[in-house]
Amino acid sequence: MMRGWRAIALTAVLAALASGVGTWISASWVLSQREAPSLHDIVHHDLELSPEQLTRIEAIEARFATRRPALEAEVQAANLELARAIEQSDGDGPQVQAAVDHFHVAMGALQKETIAHVFEMRSVLTPAQAEVFDDRIVSALAPDER
Repeated sequence: MMRGWRAIALTAVLAALASGVGTWISASWVLSQREAPSLHDIVHHDLELSPEQLTRIEAIEARFATRRPALEAEVQAANLELARAIEQSDGDGPQVQAAVDHFHVAMGALQKETIAHVFEMRSVLTPAQAEVFDDRIVSALAPDER
């Protein structure tokens, strides 16, 4: 009779443990899927663009799409340069600092051109659309501040 109760108790404990682990894994997965909307999503889904606005926005996006890969490639090259400098140095010497500087310049260029792209798209919007656009951009950049 005692074995029966132990088996029931053990089964209940294991079921509760499995349930807790499953819930934790599910919650972790759901939280990791929360991403800020992309600039494309904001413009094409959150704003009611006129056909003329859509044409202008698509042209702006196409121009940036041709420039962005080169900027991103330069960031990746600078990152690789930094990795190799760290690997080949004994400390934070001139080679590492030069690689850090190169990375900052490359990342800065990408960021500046991205911001210019954002404001170029914003220039196509009506004041009401620009207000929504600004709100979504600020929320995406600083999600914990809103």
